[in-house]
Amino acid sequence: MKKIQYLYEKGDHKWAVVTRDPDKPDYLIDTNEYLIIQGNKAILTDPGGSEIFPEVFSAINTEFDARSISALFASHQDPDVISSLGLWLDFNPDLKCYLSWLWGSFVPHFGGNASTFINLPDSGGEIPLGNLILQAIPAHYLHSSGNFNLYDAVAKMLFSGDIGAALLPPGEDALIVKNFDQHIRHARGFHQRWMGSNEAKLDWCQRVQSMQIDMLCPQHGAIYQGEDVARFINWFAELPVGSGIRRN
Repeated sequence: MKKIQYLYEKGDHKWAVVTRDPDKPDYLIDTNEYLIIQGNKAILTDPGGSEIFPEVFSAINTEFDARSISALFASHQDPDVISSLGLWLDFNPDLKCYLSWLWGSFVPHFGGNASTFINLPDSGGEIPLGNLILQAIPAHYLHSSGNFNLYDAVAKMLFSGDIGAALLPPGEDALIVKNFDQHIRHARGFHQRWMGSNEAKLDWCQRVQSMQIDMLCPQHGAIYQGEDVARFINWFAELPVGSGIRRN
């Protein structure tokens, strides 16, 4: 069963994660969903697939009124990211969904109409949440051709989507990275295959190195915090990616 755990709390500004489900079927990839709360409004990042909607919805409602979620943020178009969209819209037809303009005519196959989507330009932009302004950070080709992270400069939190993801085995699946060298073994193969462009990788690394980030929060696997954030960025910068391309 998925549960809510708070990562950041300062007054009415909070970050909560809907933790991974130890009882999920083995054929489904596990995911983290993040709820960014400002007062009585919230944005839910990468709300997940339709098959886990009941668990995500139930976990959120144990701590927070899901009717106060004003928008969804989709880092990209994958089904594990946003195929629950239609179910969320059944619950609240007024929900908005922020995503890359590239997927504005693809993701509606999961639900919604022209008024549902707020298409982000390649350069990203500001996303308001009450009196808080979040930033959509370009992360194109990592791994999707239209891909964004979401940055909260006040909380110093970065939702990084698939960047930083690790496929963790039982017994090494803590929510927060405890031993970077041990953890990163489970991220290597994923990043080498799923990240398709070394140029895009270096662009992202340069971009985020200048940002203040206390926690880097991926959609899969454990969260990097403190010095492990810089360790991950440096590790990623040095990692050759695009392993699916045959090299003679």
